Amino acid sequence: MRPALAALTFALFAPAGFAADLKVATGDGGSGKVTRKIAAAIDARLTADWTARQITPAPLADDHEFCRRVYLDLIGRIPKVAEVRAFADDADPDKRLKLVDKLLAKPGYATQFAAAVRASWLPETISDQFKSFLGTSYEEYLRRRLAAGVSLGAVIRETLTAEVAVGPRGRINLGNQNQDPDQFAMQAFYQALEAKPENLGATVTRAFLGVKLECAQCHDHPFAPYKREQFWQFAAFFGEFTPLPPVGPSFVGPLQPQYTKNRISVPGLGKGGATRQVSAKYLDGSAPEWTESRNPRQELADWVLAKDNPYFARNVTNRLWHHFFGVGLIDPIDEPGEGNPPSHPELLDDLAAAFHAADFDLRVLIRGIVASKAYQLTSRITHPTQSDTRRFARMNLKGLTGAQIFNSFVTATGTRMGDSPNRARFTIGGDTQFAFQTLFPIPAKPIESQTSILQALTVMNGRLVADQTDAVRGEVLGAIADAPFLTTGKKIDALFLTAVCRPPTAEERESLASYVDRGGPSGDKNKALADVFWVLLNSTEFLFNH
Repeated sequence: MRPALAALTFALFAPAGFAADLKVATGDGGSGKVTRKIAAAIDARLTADWTARQITPAPLADDHEFCRRVYLDLIGRIPKVAEVRAFADDADPDKRLKLVDKLLAKPGYATQFAAAVRASWLPETISDQFKSFLGTSYEEYLRRRLAAGVSLGAVIRETLTAEVAVGPRGRINLGNQNQDPDQFAMQAFYQALEAKPENLGATVTRAFLGVKLECAQCHDHPFAPYKREQFWQFAAFFGEFTPLPPVGPSFVGPLQPQYTKNRISVPGLGKGGATRQVSAKYLDGSAPEWTESRNPRQELADWVLAKDNPYFARNVTNRLWHHFFGVGLIDPIDEPGEGNPPSHPELLDDLAAAFHAADFDLRVLIRGIVASKAYQLTSRITHPTQSDTRRFARMNLKGLTGAQIFNSFVTATGTRMGDSPNRARFTIGGDTQFAFQTLFPIPAKPIESQTSILQALTVMNGRLVADQTDAVRGEVLGAIADAPFLTTGKKIDALFLTAVCRPPTAEERESLASYVDRGGPSGDKNKALADVFWVLLNSTEFLFNH
């Protein structure tokens, strides 16, 4: 950290540095009857809860706070200065929901949510180079499908029913990525989970259904009503990937083990620790009527996406709520049950029903959530009753992911890279988005994010920030510093809009303009202006979504 900036840093970290309370009338809003209906259901349920608990909700976020929040949540970066100004100057009462529609049509939407879905379904792929390659391939498939408007239900069906050939020792034939990238991605998904029924069963129940069944793999679940036999019955839907052991007397010769479609042999599951064979069953204990023409994974896909399935729609809805509010209606998000009930059960039911009615199109639920008053509340605590993060009486502060930090640095500093879907490997001065993703993984609990020493040092001293906060090398900084028509106060305004997407308060403008006019510790005004930009890019306000 630059020693001379300590006092300046502390001043900008203070709560007073956040956006002022400017109430903005958004009108009826909405991009259709469905959006309004979902938003109204959210607000009705939460308002009833606030009234019953005597909670005073926070006021609406002003345009600058809302604009920054929704850009980060929907396309994974902060808005550009021109985008902030255009939104703030727009007098249309429906502009907030129109902005949402605009962002959902951008490539960044598919990139942002493909990364979030992949991290939820294949979280372990970030730590291993080969698995990271497999996860990236599957994430690209997700991005292509979301960009094409394909629903998440269709994506899950394609994934579960994909034609996958497993060879000896559980190796998948990955094929040629260039010839059929979607087929390659399907193979990559299964190979990332090592083509093991236990891994596939655990991932499908946790990621698709929101049930942490893997705790019952070796013994009955200690806190939930799931038994070890139930875990392996579900894993048996992927029994085709595991050969049955040879039976009969010892043999020598070319005899090969037989693969099964819907059964699996589990050592230690029988009496006295003997191996026992189980058949595939759903979580509710039922099973399909098996036919030769239907693969078990096809039967499983039908059950997962069935109208009367209580798991899938609630799970995705809960994870989406967690994305926008930093905490789920059920939290932890993959441990539902008697010991972890929803904070607002009726609201979860309402949203799950709406998601199912929309054929599992994420965008329908996103529009409804963002249209709600709850999403548009300021993050500042304006009343002591707003302290409970699970009552949603104000917006929770959420730590940014590595991709969001990197993309926001690039946006704030003016580095040209556009909305290219291949930007994950983009390099600037030795810094890559992939490196930021590794260092700043998607937090399991965004509202509890804390910056490690290594993360802080990377943000403070990384090449990207160092170059772009240099008075000579910085592109945006140089343009602002050299603008002869801007007063010092206007230059401070420009830096604030660039970095934290809002104008400074009068106190901030006066204090920082005085610092710059004095030239800071070096007596150089341009270096002092660079100090201000550096502090803004390292501030809590920049590194959190609020």
